[in-house]
Amino acid sequence: MSNLQVLDYRGQRVLTTAQLAESYGTTSDKISYNFNYNERRYQNGKHFFLLAGEELKTFKEANREFQGSINKLYLWTEKGAWLHAKSLNTDEAWEAYEMLVDDYYRVIEKPSAYARLSPEVKAIFFLDQKQQEIESRVERLEESKTIDYGQQLLLQNAARQQAVQVLGGKDGQAYQDSSLRGKVFSSIWRDFKGYFNVDSYRNTRVLDLEKAKEYINDWRPEGKLLREIEDANR
Repeated sequence: MSNLQVLDYRGQRVLTTAQLAESYGTTSDKISYNFNYNERRYQNGKHFFLLAGEELKTFKEANREFQGSINKLYLWTEKGAWLHAKSLNTDEAWEAYEMLVDDYYRVIEKPSAYARLSPEVKAIFFLDQKQQEIESRVERLEESKTIDYGQQLLLQNAARQQAVQVLGGKDGQAYQDSSLRGKVFSSIWRDFKGYFNVDSYRNTRVLDLEKAKEYINDWRPEGKLLREIEDANR
């Protein structure tokens, strides 16, 4: 990681999309795809900075290597790099992320100045750094924590209630058709997994629980399945 060009923005280390892709052994297109697919999980100012207009112009003036006709630039923070490592989920990406944290994001740029600090100030600096590391670990745990058994039951009940509703009620002919009922349940969870990018509703993040309940409550059948339900209820 030592060959990475150091970039600072708003008082913290950042990486461009190209730098992040190179570090993770992937392509800029893959990084952009993962971001677009999971954009709701990223926050501007926390996981990345999006530079455009005057901000981009000022940044390009301070960093001459960023010239040309680009009209926007993403700069990824340490927390943004962690989300990308999670999306890629390869051993290479996780190893690269750990190296980025140790050798790039948290490196002390001026050790000579640090050496001149008093022991008391060094202790404050050390404690602050440790506190940041703890907060970062806690945040990662919170972001990745999945729902418990009770919360899984909430989603199951929401799916059952929604299935009854879209089938036209328990007294409807569509609901009496067990095969059609099974298709509705399968469709709900298939669409759910695709929307939340999970392999099972049990792996839904706690942070996404409220949105997950809203998604199920708003779910509606489409296409062939919708026509089958309408035909059955006629």
